[in-house]
Amino acid sequence: MMKGFLNRDRFLDILRNVNIWDVIIIGGGATGLGIALDSSSRGYKTLLLEQSDFSKATSSRSTKLVHGGIRYLAQGNIRLVYEALRERGFLLKNAPHLVKKQKFIIPVFNWRMGIMYWTGLKLYEWLSGSLSFGKSRFLSKYEIVKIFPEIKSKELKGGILYYDGQFDDSRLAINLAQTCVQKGGILFNYFQVKSLLKKVENKISGVVACDLETKKEYSIYSKIVINATGVFSDSILRMDESACPVFIKPSQGTHIVLDKSFFSSSNAIVIPKTQDGRVLFCVPWYDHVLVGTTDTFLEKSVLEPKPLEEEIDFILQTFNKYFVLHTKKSDILSAFSGLRPLFIPHNSCSYDPTKTKDISRSHKLMISSSGLITIIGGKWTTYRKMAEDTVNKAIEIGKLNKRPSVTKDLKIYGSHSSYSSYKSKNHYWNKYGEDEYHIKKLIEENPLLGVSLIPQDFYYYTEAEVVWMVRNEMARTIEDVLARRFRLLFLNAKKAIDIAPRVAALMAKELSRDKKWEQSQVADFKKLAMRYYYPVV
Repeated sequence: MMKGFLNRDRFLDILRNVNIWDVIIIGGGATGLGIALDSSSRGYKTLLLEQSDFSKATSSRSTKLVHGGIRYLAQGNIRLVYEALRERGFLLKNAPHLVKKQKFIIPVFNWRMGIMYWTGLKLYEWLSGSLSFGKSRFLSKYEIVKIFPEIKSKELKGGILYYDGQFDDSRLAINLAQTCVQKGGILFNYFQVKSLLKKVENKISGVVACDLETKKEYSIYSKIVINATGVFSDSILRMDESACPVFIKPSQGTHIVLDKSFFSSSNAIVIPKTQDGRVLFCVPWYDHVLVGTTDTFLEKSVLEPKPLEEEIDFILQTFNKYFVLHTKKSDILSAFSGLRPLFIPHNSCSYDPTKTKDISRSHKLMISSSGLITIIGGKWTTYRKMAEDTVNKAIEIGKLNKRPSVTKDLKIYGSHSSYSSYKSKNHYWNKYGEDEYHIKKLIEENPLLGVSLIPQDFYYYTEAEVVWMVRNEMARTIEDVLARRFRLLFLNAKKAIDIAPRVAALMAKELSRDKKWEQSQVADFKKLAMRYYYPVV
């Protein structure tokens, strides 16, 4: 059996034979997976339960940046920026197959603002210290136009180049899960927590959870339970205490994806001050361009948020203000939204719901009288530090044997020493790290698996990858493959719809499912994908 193998049947056998876990984590996004890895790598008996797929919600819908946050610097939140810049450096070191240095450029249209940006970016660079990604420098108008031939240059003075990080969020989530398993942790997707188990003195002693595939319920006992469900944290808090006040206010961030013909540069661009004070990024991503994001207050959290008409309009209007090619809604290949879990103290009603960008993105730890630990807020870049803080608290609350965190220097699955010898010249394969070798081995053994699911994209999206994802990455549905492992739903919804039937057939064979399952999967996926496919006639 391969190291890091995600095998649901094997995990179920282990689950049935463990009387009590040290740590149970509810939630399989960046925060929950990070906690599971920190806990298991310290040697604690660790179980993670996710009601959908790993990174299904917020954690697959980011701007794909590993960054300190220049916006937070402008707000004066130096501590958050410093922490994030350190974590950015650790991520590059530990997951080089998924995280890369990226050049970002801020165009300057008036000198006063240019000097302010220059000062801020020099501070940003200085705060990163020995983990700096590169030196920022001023670029002339000529250099900017050369880098961005599509930019409107009439009032352009020049620009400032700086360095930050870019990554694939849900691919990192899968690799975190695999690393956790290497360290002895157990993880389930499609396993929903229904209620909390309590002792007589009202202290939490575990959870009741349902395997959504078999509908079987399990009573699972543990020394500590951690609520890492992000925007859904309040629902778990109410299982603990029905009258619990609301702590989460969801803020929606929407992105659109365009063909690279609208933005041909390999450098990213940052519009630091849009019409309503937001930052807008245009970031090259898998031969496309990702444009976003928005910051829109919502009343409630949903698992599958949909971009609002006004968000799409805002992104297009802002993009068109700076670039020559007029972009229309029909040019959007995919549009997606994610919800940020913003923490509001229950005794405070002083927030302005129209200004979610002003609410703190720092993470918060809450300890209930029952012993439930809840972590709220934060962002992908700081997931490791959030996990370390949470497990430190879990050791205290659960009276676990004290052991130090080891994740600062822990290589993420896919990036071990063997990775460099497998690294492909074709950047498409880089996201698999050392697993590229194993996937290509499948094709060697059965050349038919080398067939591309998209005929014109030769060597991309091969059948072998689907087989690998089912066998080794716990993909259970078409959506798991096309949204979070291939990323195709986020890049081009129509192409994702086109190849869904073939993906379903491959998965059905691997999972021993019947034709009815195939048809149901395809129908469900098409319905979902139409929420991403924006050109509506």
